[in-house]
Amino acid sequence: MNRPRKVGITDTSLRDAHQSLLATRMRLEDMLSIAELMDQVGYYSLEVWGGATFDTCMRYLDEDPWERLRRLRKVFKKTRLQMLLRGQNLVGYRHYPDDVVAEFIKKAVANGIDIIRVFDALNDVRNMELAIKCTRAEGAHAQATICYTISPLHNIEHFVDLGLKLKDLGADSIAIKDMAGLISPYDAYEIVGRLKEKVGLPVQMHCHYTSGMASMAYLKAIEAGCDVIDTASAALAMGTSQPATDSMVAALQGTIYDTGLNLELLAQISQHFKEVSKKFHISREISGVDTNVLSYQIPGGMISNLASQLAEQKASHLIDKVLAEVPRVRKELGYPPLVTPSSQIVGTQAVVNVLLGERYKVVSTEIKNYLRGLYGRPPGQIDQAVMAKVLGDEKPVTVRPADLLKPRLEEARREIADLIEQEEDVLSYIIFPNVALDFFKRRKGLLPPLPRDEEPGHASLPAEKAPAKSDALELEALAQVDLSLIWQDDRNVAYPVS
Repeated sequence: MNRPRKVGITDTSLRDAHQSLLATRMRLEDMLSIAELMDQVGYYSLEVWGGATFDTCMRYLDEDPWERLRRLRKVFKKTRLQMLLRGQNLVGYRHYPDDVVAEFIKKAVANGIDIIRVFDALNDVRNMELAIKCTRAEGAHAQATICYTISPLHNIEHFVDLGLKLKDLGADSIAIKDMAGLISPYDAYEIVGRLKEKVGLPVQMHCHYTSGMASMAYLKAIEAGCDVIDTASAALAMGTSQPATDSMVAALQGTIYDTGLNLELLAQISQHFKEVSKKFHISREISGVDTNVLSYQIPGGMISNLASQLAEQKASHLIDKVLAEVPRVRKELGYPPLVTPSSQIVGTQAVVNVLLGERYKVVSTEIKNYLRGLYGRPPGQIDQAVMAKVLGDEKPVTVRPADLLKPRLEEARREIADLIEQEEDVLSYIIFPNVALDFFKRRKGLLPPLPRDEEPGHASLPAEKAPAKSDALELEALAQVDLSLIWQDDRNVAYPVS
């Protein structure tokens, strides 16, 4: 007979849940007003920071992300706080120098983070190594991540081998990050079982509910030995978010996996977030099950972005062609997992290919840099015809991308000396230069504050303005296409390819 084994719960309501359903627009006031009650629950941890929260705090809410973390830490006296870190990308969308990575992690831990979940969009462990090392050096828990995806290259052995490499880097635990909701219950059982057997570290599962399988996958993963699962308060669960905390706790109650959490407390917390979510209109597209993800292996949020780009071009009728083009581009790029920023790189190129009717006639800066090896090592071989068309005779780099970057901290500190109010400002500026500068100026009263929108409206991320049209971008069909998607700080030029 199996012995009792309490399963831990990481609640994502204060980070990934509202990032997935409310466009990351939840304000600090809505978190603090329920924080004391959440601190009584007994969660394994609370995910409260990282991901897109850093950017949106400054860009849309006029909040300092560092101050948000400090104030949450002050209230959460009993519960560990967790963040999501994109490896060498930190909370941005490109690689940053090693001095910036080390300082960011130092400040994150000093301001209140206990657990850092480190991932890389390509599962390139070289891009995770420094972040894992620095996390442990600061005394925090380093959770190394396997980005789960499906391709001819990604099988059980591949993921187990990756887990062993992450253990060798010093990981304290392993997270399986199923960002598209692709993992089936029995695959979850097999992967977790093999990781527990071969790697021997604690395993945590993070699944999005997009395909409708996440709760079943969690249950089978728990049976295979999974130690912790990521869930969200019922009012912010399901759809492109995680399974409901309340439901999973109830399902495990009275079993050998009983979480020990109080359902009455969870119901009160859910009622709070139900009231908060009334400020937003959550469309059925992101709150329901979308089985298209199983056919196209595209995260739900990515489908929404593709549809938004096509709608701006009055080309919504092409969505099926774009969805079919995404797997083709992904294959040609070496089967990268579709997670930020690789999902945006692949998705944008698919849109451009379909709109122009000629594949890779125009490519974004990101595609060029990806093919140059500046994002890391793809899981598989890149199509040589695509490589030749885009790069010509140029050879991609083979070193760790960050090895090519010069230290940045001291130079950045001098650039914004007159705007600095805390050391953390330097990091905010390096990662999001334009966004941070505007935020600093509003903070000093040099710019008017952002208008406070009490009715945020549709919860999908608003489309950013397209980059300024340049000499390199002569095609009218692309004049308004949002090639940057999330790279708002780096001038993104689309290059016609001869």
